[in-house]
Amino acid sequence: MANKKPLDGIRILELGNIVAAPFAGKIFSEFGAEVIKVEEPTKGDPLRNWRVMDKETSVWWYVQGRNKKSVTVNLREKEGQDIVRKLVKKVDVVLENFKPGTLEKWGLGFEELQKINPSIILTRISGYGQTGPYKEKPGFGSVAEAIGGLRYLTGYPDRPPVRVGIALGDMVAGLYAVIGTLMSLRARDEDPEKIGQVVDVALYESVFSLLEGILPEYDLKGEVRERTGSTLPGIAPSNTYLCKDGKHVVIGGNGDRIFERLMKAMGKEDIAFNPIYGTNQGRADHVEFLDATIEEWTKLHTLKEVQQKLDDVSVPVGPIYGIEDIVEDEHYIARDMLQKVTLPSGEEMLVPGIVPKLSRTPGDIMWSGPKLGEHNEEIYTEFMDFSFEDFVKLKEKGVI
Repeated sequence: MANKKPLDGIRILELGNIVAAPFAGKIFSEFGAEVIKVEEPTKGDPLRNWRVMDKETSVWWYVQGRNKKSVTVNLREKEGQDIVRKLVKKVDVVLENFKPGTLEKWGLGFEELQKINPSIILTRISGYGQTGPYKEKPGFGSVAEAIGGLRYLTGYPDRPPVRVGIALGDMVAGLYAVIGTLMSLRARDEDPEKIGQVVDVALYESVFSLLEGILPEYDLKGEVRERTGSTLPGIAPSNTYLCKDGKHVVIGGNGDRIFERLMKAMGKEDIAFNPIYGTNQGRADHVEFLDATIEEWTKLHTLKEVQQKLDDVSVPVGPIYGIEDIVEDEHYIARDMLQKVTLPSGEEMLVPGIVPKLSRTPGDIMWSGPKLGEHNEEIYTEFMDFSFEDFVKLKEKGVI
């Protein structure tokens, strides 16, 4: 049981590129699914060439592609489409993030795939979903963050909206793709006929789903939540505060009892037990006064001193980490969140560990992102039973 993983026996055909679908495929692969990643024969997934490079390969690729088997197929050629159809017979899930209509153009839409394999689950990630007036528009995570309502809230009120420094929209959509696929696998396995279905994930909807109570606040009360910088609107006190040594600390003192402990630690018993501040609404009505009071106190102490004083009384507190801080943090290390992999050059590199942690069937990093087409021979000659002669012919014709 020690080596057992929860998705052992599940096969996933990953047709997507760059972030959203491959992020989902990475998670599946970490927990035991056999993920066969289809890439364009000459250049592969564009992510192989994004951002910081190690020789000719992006270091991001080694994270995003880990545990996957790379095969090359020219999906624009009929013979390439035929290869996918043969693969579909042997997999549980097809995972893709092409523009809606692309698979249908190639004769690989859900109706066609279900004729080949009635149990197939087709997980589709796109900018706006597979239906609706925007479905044919190209969609990137950055645009989804904008139209999904997140960018409007991000930044300070006197400045233009800003983005979060990662592909947040894409990765949230990837998480929903994982959730939807796992639910569909469960539903299929409970179905006597084992019929599959489509999982339709839209980037903008994935972002929109994160917006807390913003929609009912507007609909019922006409309130429009605006950009508020580092504060949490209507929840107080919760902010970023300057310390004596010029560093910043995040303090969440927005629970009633937590607020009392925070004020007592600051020597402000008069505020701690003042009924005006006994509820969140009362604190929210006086948030500017409370934030100013807290920062007066934090400016008297270094970041470490503030942390220690508030840790001692169980008030949520933490520094703002950059990556340099993360790699030195004892908790990250203890939780195995900084794992080493060996690059093809033999050099070692840190990569993020596995999330979530499972006590009996944990995920694992078995290998880093593969070379382009590294598993062609294994998949085509062993898994698909192509003769070696046919395999060579497909290579010579540029189909694989």
